[in-house]
Amino acid sequence: MTSSDIRLKFLDFFRTKEHSVMPSDLLMPGNDPTVLFTGAGMNQFKEQFMGKNVTSTRVATCQKCLRTGDLDNVGRTPRHHTFFEMLGNFSFGDYFKKETIQWAWEFMTDILGIPSEKLWVSVYREDDEAYGIWKDHLGVDPSKIVKLGDHDNFWPADAPLKGPNGPCGPCSEIFYDRGVQEGCGSENCDPSCDCGRFVEVWNLVFTQFERKPDGKLEPLPARNIDTGMGLERITAVVCGAASNFETDLFVPLTAKLKQMTGKTDAAALNLMADHTRAAVFTINDGVSPSNEKRGYVVRKLIRRAWLKGNSGKGPFLYKLVPDITCMFKDVYPEVEDNKEHIAAIIEGEERRFNETLKEAEPVLAEMISSSKSFLSGENMFKLVDTYGMPPEVIKDMCEARGVVVALDDFQVCMEKRKEQSRKGSDISCEFIFKPDVFKDAPRSEVSSELPLKSQITFMVKSGNAVDVMKEGDCGEVITSPESAVFYAESGGQVGDKGIISKLGSRMVVVNTIGSDGRKIHQVTVESGSFSSGDDVEVDLDSGKKTKISMNHTATHLLQAALRSVLGGQVKQSGSLVAMSRLRFDFTHLKKLSSREVCRVEELVNGWIAEGIGVGIEEKDIARAKEDGALSFFGEKYADTVRVVKVGERSMELCGGTHVDNTSEIKLFKIVSESSVASGIRRVEAVTGEDAEEWIKWKLKEMLALLDDKQEYLAQAEPDGIFSEARNMVDGRIEINRDSLKRFDEVILPELMRLKEKAEKEMKKAMKSRENDVLGELKLRVDDAVGNPRMVGNTKLVSGIFQSVDMAVLRKTASYAAKRAPDSVVILGGASGEKACMVCAVPDLLAGKGLSAREILSFAATEIDGSGGGKDSFAQAGGKCPEGLGKAVEKAVKFIETKREG
Repeated sequence: MTSSDIRLKFLDFFRTKEHSVMPSDLLMPGNDPTVLFTGAGMNQFKEQFMGKNVTSTRVATCQKCLRTGDLDNVGRTPRHHTFFEMLGNFSFGDYFKKETIQWAWEFMTDILGIPSEKLWVSVYREDDEAYGIWKDHLGVDPSKIVKLGDHDNFWPADAPLKGPNGPCGPCSEIFYDRGVQEGCGSENCDPSCDCGRFVEVWNLVFTQFERKPDGKLEPLPARNIDTGMGLERITAVVCGAASNFETDLFVPLTAKLKQMTGKTDAAALNLMADHTRAAVFTINDGVSPSNEKRGYVVRKLIRRAWLKGNSGKGPFLYKLVPDITCMFKDVYPEVEDNKEHIAAIIEGEERRFNETLKEAEPVLAEMISSSKSFLSGENMFKLVDTYGMPPEVIKDMCEARGVVVALDDFQVCMEKRKEQSRKGSDISCEFIFKPDVFKDAPRSEVSSELPLKSQITFMVKSGNAVDVMKEGDCGEVITSPESAVFYAESGGQVGDKGIISKLGSRMVVVNTIGSDGRKIHQVTVESGSFSSGDDVEVDLDSGKKTKISMNHTATHLLQAALRSVLGGQVKQSGSLVAMSRLRFDFTHLKKLSSREVCRVEELVNGWIAEGIGVGIEEKDIARAKEDGALSFFGEKYADTVRVVKVGERSMELCGGTHVDNTSEIKLFKIVSESSVASGIRRVEAVTGEDAEEWIKWKLKEMLALLDDKQEYLAQAEPDGIFSEARNMVDGRIEINRDSLKRFDEVILPELMRLKEKAEKEMKKAMKSRENDVLGELKLRVDDAVGNPRMVGNTKLVSGIFQSVDMAVLRKTASYAAKRAPDSVVILGGASGEKACMVCAVPDLLAGKGLSAREILSFAATEIDGSGGGKDSFAQAGGKCPEGLGKAVEKAVKFIETKREG
């Protein structure tokens, strides 16, 4: 029996038990911001478990899951994975323990054919009901029913004593007995032993209590069922495999990896197969390698797998993608459809990591060599911060070399950097939004009036409910009645802004968010104070709302234009619709050419000029998709959806605000095109007056740059382009669709060409001046080399030069070191209010303990600075050029002391 057979049999079995079979949710749960990835089948049903949005009381799924908590065990043990599939059946206030246990036993023994004598079960020690069902109703031998405690057989673990408060309940687990020969050999061995003999294959959770703040467990009015069975584990059990990696889910992958890499270590092959599967599914679900949150996890998985199989032959993991997608094409056809895109992203990440290692490995080797098989926290931080190496990869590489890593010290360095980032941030008020805080908030009435006479009914500050908020405070408030006109942040569109006020007090609504049907205003108190129950007036910033509507409709036009220019494979990956700008992320492997950017812009501005009406209607979701409406990948939609249609140009599922006619947008300008992550591009744009202002700002910037470089432009350069640019800035040339095209195709490219030409000429002039200065300095060095200063029996070549920067000083020192290979070289340079020093020590003297780094560290205090480098060559910088003379003499004294010692 194959894994596909088991998956199908499970879902078909529960269909016969009147379950609705639901598709797998994405690996990124759309309705749960508390977790990065979907880690269990129940994740997508959190609302249903709370009694909300229940359209079917019986559900079964095969859910894609990702967990990274046991990353170090993946590949080393038979049953640990990052990506896996979880089979589950769920009841929302319908059947309970008897049916759940009976059906689980029926599926295991009758459908899968597992001998009943090979199965054991565990129950919560106080759950006599479950124990009785197993023993009396199904006739399971009591010796094979194990009673366990709060930690093993209660969900969440240890909940009765430790919490958290909320829904909870006992569990019952089914175990497969691999035989006495596979375990510890004890006669008393049972599923409570972790010797490996018993494999847990199915967990049945009976959610029947609510834990109260006083620790009491009160029965729930509606009891729920949540079960989970790992497909990988049950496949191994059914097939008689000792390890999950010996099943049809992995064997084809590990065999190909062995052929490609030449590796024979099973743990390495298993890890590569596991991590590549995980990368394929996360990338398909819209997460690309990056340094942020989910993207960082994907990057880490690819890089760990690459390290295990790297043999110096370049990228190889991407070649596994077609095998993985083919394996799952019947159940997840979208993965097969996207295989080229997924493979390209993985290959690109492999190439980037290879380049990173080429740069960083010699640095790591030197760090280890100089510290005798120990890597300090500071050095690990440098590898992460400067070279972009993931901490986990550094740890793995060090472990392979037997190097001890100071992980605690590294964490201290990371915390310091985070603190510096926080201090350097412009954020003056941090919103801590906790949806659960609002679960007891009163429901609000709704009104469409503005300004709205209302009352504050609920207030939250720093994530906690409060009764008063004062000037300078920030948090969330709910008012009743609430304004139907305020838009709650959704689908990439920011929430509406406005003002909440009363006599003598005013708070600014910086955003509006939705939670459980409530509209919640995120606010900062500008003046006075507010208390719960205060009568207030709520008003909307309608000007900002209009700009947001312009940008949202423009975003729809942008997607349509991108698909027209680049192809239908373009899919939305994310978006932001704000008042002053819009941002659109989409799948595409290459940087857009300037011509492609211009063509996209032309299409959007053409549709704006056409004055196309924007229509909005409610439709059944199946009909909307049948009609060709685009949806945002990963967004959850109800059965009835809102469809926004812009003539024949665009049709999307969207709940945002829009203009009535494209002519209201006036103008559209792309201001940047960049990479967000592997295979994900980002376009940022502005509309209307903001587009005009951006064009004027860009022209002013270019004209100012060229004014500063006039001496490097030939006198014969035509000034017509400058006049045209100034006329656009001054408003003598109207900025519209036609002049924008002229700006894109002629004016800006010509100004850029002139800027590059001027900078090239400037570099030539600076290089010529530098060569003149360097030539003069070399003559002075030649004099010093011919008459070296003796410090004991050590020759010293020294000098202090004016109007010299570090780059010139380094070149001069290198010249001096070559001319006098047996001498110590100490040179100082002054440039404005800056001082610099360079020291070179011959290898022979450096080997005897005379260090250039130590010399400058000692001397640099005289120039109010510090130095660093190697024993043979070091440099220092400071803010006191008048101290250079004393610094050189201090260096001489250090050499005297060191040589005498």
